[in-house]
Amino acid sequence: MGAISLERPWIEFGLGEEMQVLSWAVNRPGLVTASRILWREVRNSDLPPDLDVTEWFAGELAQRGGDDAVAFLTSRDVRRYCEAEATVEGISAHAVATVGLSNAERIGSRMDYASRNWGTINIAVRLSQGLTHAGLIEAMSIAVQARTAAVMEAGITLPAGAATGTGTDCVAVAAPAGPNAYAGLHTATGEAIGRAVYQAVHIGALEWKSTNRRAAHA
Repeated sequence: MGAISLERPWIEFGLGEEMQVLSWAVNRPGLVTASRILWREVRNSDLPPDLDVTEWFAGELAQRGGDDAVAFLTSRDVRRYCEAEATVEGISAHAVATVGLSNAERIGSRMDYASRNWGTINIAVRLSQGLTHAGLIEAMSIAVQARTAAVMEAGITLPAGAATGTGTDCVAVAAPAGPNAYAGLHTATGEAIGRAVYQAVHIGALEWKSTNRRAAHA
């Protein structure tokens, strides 16, 4: 489906055509039209407290010619990205994720991560089926639900219980504009999105956990 290119510190996920993209990404958040989604790997030292991150990132994107892209920031080594595809009744979903859990959180509680490394989960999913705006919003809810299930089943233990995500997660869902207004769990669309996102995030979470055992049992 989508085409992935890796040129550290960047990942580019080419969508193959202009699509509607819904996200809360650092660059071009909200509901926009784009043909690609980018990740930019950063270290804590790249983002000092007094830095205007949005302005800095805009400059980085301009240097790369990526102003038009929906774009994430991640502290995860971009070479560790995970992807999964699923097709259900002819509807395909392609998910790409970078998964870092060093600032894992449980819903309804907050950890103190001052002066500690920050990770994040960034997910982009490309859907083959055309959706209305309402359908795209429901598709986002399925992608987020799949992220949460994948993290919970990876078993990252926090004082308040199992982690459900991190404090800096971001998701982007891309789909052609179309007439379908439904993407819930009872639909082929929702099943394809959920399966692809779950698999990509679960693989990434288990990989992170295997190399960060102490942090996984904070």
